[in-house]
Amino acid sequence: MNELADRFFTAVSAGDIATLTELYDPDARIWHNDKGTADTVAENLRVLRWLSRSLENMRYEDIRRYPLPDGFAQQHVLRGELPGHGPLEVPASLFVEVRDGRIVRIDEYVDSAATLPLREYAAGRKES
Repeated sequence: MNELADRFFTAVSAGDIATLTELYDPDARIWHNDKGTADTVAENLRVLRWLSRSLENMRYEDIRRYPLPDGFAQQHVLRGELPGHGPLEVPASLFVEVRDGRIVRIDEYVDSAATLPLREYAAGRKES
């Protein structure tokens, strides 16, 4: 499971949509505590592509990963530089369900106060 997790987070950091598409089951759902809704794979890939292009020196640090019977849980801090804001740190926890070697569900819990600069940056980009 560690290999899949490592591939997933490396692909997110690199904006490697091809690898992410390979790792996701086509019907996977990605739930976010700050929205209270689950995204489709296509919706999630759009967000991850935007994040990897918007956040400079994007990386996952302070990683703690725990095996689960059907996947893994991970705690980490997403760090990077957000243009016009400076350093960004987003503590998060994910519970990832895996079936037949592919991710079928992610439940993501983030500190919504820490993601406010990202939301403001995205809103500003839409207005431009």
